[in-house]
Amino acid sequence: MSHGSTAETRRMLRVCDICGYCNGLCPVFDAARRRPRLEAGDLAQLANLCHGCGSCLYACQYAPPHPFAIDIPRVLAAQRQASWRRFAWPPRLAGLFERQGMWVWLVMLGCIAGVIVGVAIGNGPSALATAQHGDGAFYRVIPLEVMVLLGAVPLGWSLLAITIGLRRFWRATAGQRGIVDRRTLGRALRDLLLLTNLAGGGAGCAEHDERLSQRRRWLHQVLLTGLVLCLAATIIAAGYEHLLGRQAPYALLSTPVLLGTAGGIATLAAVLGLGWLRRRIDPRLADAQTSHAAAAVLSLLLVVTATGLALLAWRETNAMGLLLATHLGSVLALFLMLPYTKLVHGGYRVLALVREAAELRQDRADG
Repeated sequence: MSHGSTAETRRMLRVCDICGYCNGLCPVFDAARRRPRLEAGDLAQLANLCHGCGSCLYACQYAPPHPFAIDIPRVLAAQRQASWRRFAWPPRLAGLFERQGMWVWLVMLGCIAGVIVGVAIGNGPSALATAQHGDGAFYRVIPLEVMVLLGAVPLGWSLLAITIGLRRFWRATAGQRGIVDRRTLGRALRDLLLLTNLAGGGAGCAEHDERLSQRRRWLHQVLLTGLVLCLAATIIAAGYEHLLGRQAPYALLSTPVLLGTAGGIATLAAVLGLGWLRRRIDPRLADAQTSHAAAAVLSLLLVVTATGLALLAWRETNAMGLLLATHLGSVLALFLMLPYTKLVHGGYRVLALVREAAELRQDRADG
């Protein structure tokens, strides 16, 4: 039987339900008790509620090599991956989850090559190796309309696909008690921002052995902060362009550049730190497929962030055209692959936290 199969996951969770030792470490186990039938939607909820901190594996008296072989982090990691495939839209593209590492690199290299070739055809190869200065320098390499098209269309498609997938997940995990209201959303938002589940009951996450650390939690918070800063920089830059008529590139001390630089550095630091932790992780905490999925996402974010910072550093040189095309191509790949990589886990986790908060509130109301 597959270690991450539905039957094996149910078996392990039922043993955990009887034992109850790890209930204080993670909300997954109390949530499992509220869902005794452990149907497909229940497993999807529990898998996306789990943050994979690993605390339960090291606390468990029935973990391998015990004959019961209880390994909750691994089976829920596999169930998480399976839930993303199950709810992906359109379903024909769900297979991209199977070999994310290969597809991420193929799409990324294809997008980068496509943008570079497009610039060479449209403006001549010299546009890739000629310094551009002053307002609108970027647009002399790649026209603004093309940039907007390459960003808006794939991002719009991906947001539609993610929204449909999340709606399918929400409907599949319904049927439990609890009302979603402002207080429920506030509790879920707090858990999301503080990454409460990554605290592992307070001591943090396991890395390569039973010693616990808060490093994974902190790095995720730095990553979230970096991405928010980059988003803010993009929105403000769009306001400069379309409302104020100010063309990029902007001054080094301008608001969008300062926010983008801070966000890029934070994102790069978090990606490198998470990659380092990923290399040290206990192989019992995730199977090969989920490990490759995490590595693929980190590599994509690394290329996007590194090329963005490189473009900022060398935008006044002959390398600007090539760096701009490379960065835009990597961003295009990121937008295209958003619904079919581990990057979707944020949306699923938010909904899982919302549903968990609603159920906990109902439990308190029932006394």
